[in-house]
Amino acid sequence: MKGSFRHFEYNKKVDLVGLGNAIVDIIVNIEDEFLEINNLDKGSMNLINSEESQRLLENCKVIKQISGGSSANTVVCLAELGNHVQFIGRVKNDQFGKFFSDDIKKSKTIFNTPPTIEGASTAHSIILITPDAQRTMCTYLGASIEFEPKDIDFSVLKESKYLYLEGYLWDSELAKNAFLKAAQIANQSNTKIILSLSDSFCVDRHRESFLEFIDNHVDIVFCNESEVLSLFKKVKLANCQGELSSLCELAVVTLGSNGSLIINKNAIEVIMSISNGKVIDTTGAGDIYAGGFIHGLINNYSLKKCGELGSICAGHIITQLGSRSDIDFRELIREI
Repeated sequence: MKGSFRHFEYNKKVDLVGLGNAIVDIIVNIEDEFLEINNLDKGSMNLINSEESQRLLENCKVIKQISGGSSANTVVCLAELGNHVQFIGRVKNDQFGKFFSDDIKKSKTIFNTPPTIEGASTAHSIILITPDAQRTMCTYLGASIEFEPKDIDFSVLKESKYLYLEGYLWDSELAKNAFLKAAQIANQSNTKIILSLSDSFCVDRHRESFLEFIDNHVDIVFCNESEVLSLFKKVKLANCQGELSSLCELAVVTLGSNGSLIINKNAIEVIMSISNGKVIDTTGAGDIYAGGFIHGLINNYSLKKCGELGSICAGHIITQLGSRSDIDFRELIREI
């Protein structure tokens, strides 16, 4: 799907549909000692089972619960910015599943996926926040890894300007099949496909198939520096410029406090980070950046302005706990 980036031109009713893991984020404040006791590396994402989840939760105090997941975070940000968006993800008819459904709808996100009555329970992620604002995630994937093609309303994909996919879905064969089917329908319907690479370890596991999928289907890629280095097996970002330029129509690389890069063929736009206060929690910052950026795309703003919107939204979200803004994003970006 290579070529210079073109803004969206088709008249469609839905701005974006996001597919991803439907996860309830459970936010917890801890000291570094808690990580040591539980043999957890700071900043890591760890897959755990239901028993391990229960044990961790017994030994810490829950501060906040949020309907989360990478794609869901981006979709909610877009909804809060006033866009017409829908999220598709698998939950079970249980306490976490009901919470996820009720919570995500508060943002005006459309969520119509019927809960399952069999199989694993709804996914949840324990997000352990240390005093330095770093987050360590322990995730029980549960029902989300049983996501399959029958969970998707393919008719809505045809009516959407964008399809947003998270790389984490690639870890499940059932979800991967759903991923590929959705991409096929999107390509046939002139729906632009956006892929978030999700995690450098996820890229390590699926490097070759990710590159093939991007080459055949994807228009826009969102990633951070570590994911880029993993994708191209390099040690320095400067050595990835050629690969990034030819990856797809548009590649967006977030660099944390160093801002972000927008690569449109051989043109590179450098976007500065925007700080709105003390960093409290970096959970979901990349997802929220993507939400602000895509809001700009939906409104046919310049790529530079898209990047600035992403930076503003991400710069705010890291000053609070969790990935749901405590202020109106529309007021935050009004002057840009």
